[in-house]
Amino acid sequence: MSRIGSVLCLLLLTAAAFAAPKPPQNSQAFPKTLINARYVYVTSYDGDQFNPNLLPEDRQAIADVQDAIREWGHYILVYRAEQADMILAVQKRGSEDVLAVYDPTFNQSSTYLWRAMGRGGLDQNELPIFGYFRVAVENASK
Repeated sequence: MSRIGSVLCLLLLTAAAFAAPKPPQNSQAFPKTLINARYVYVTSYDGDQFNPNLLPEDRQAIADVQDAIREWGHYILVYRAEQADMILAVQKRGSEDVLAVYDPTFNQSSTYLWRAMGRGGLDQNELPIFGYFRVAVENASK
């Protein structure tokens, strides 16, 4: 019985090792122009977290990404776009969630500098898309 237990334990450890967020095979590289960014502002495509017309899902996604940034400690979170070196725009939808990186002059006609999308990508407490972002930043910093 202990042999079967050992095999199951090994399988569980192997599965846990592969559970860490890894960017998709075709993911784009993080822009080197933003490597030295320190201040980050998080918003959604439909407005900031204090916009009364913002969908609750997007408001929650903003808060979750802000929490992840604080926990990571790599960037300093700011609450006004004009104070930021980089802007993260999020959108949580049932079909596909988005996290995109923009320069500080972000507006609706801006072109993103980095983006990741996926179903359930901004699910609370998981945030796999934020994991892709983090890995991309860390790889670009090497």
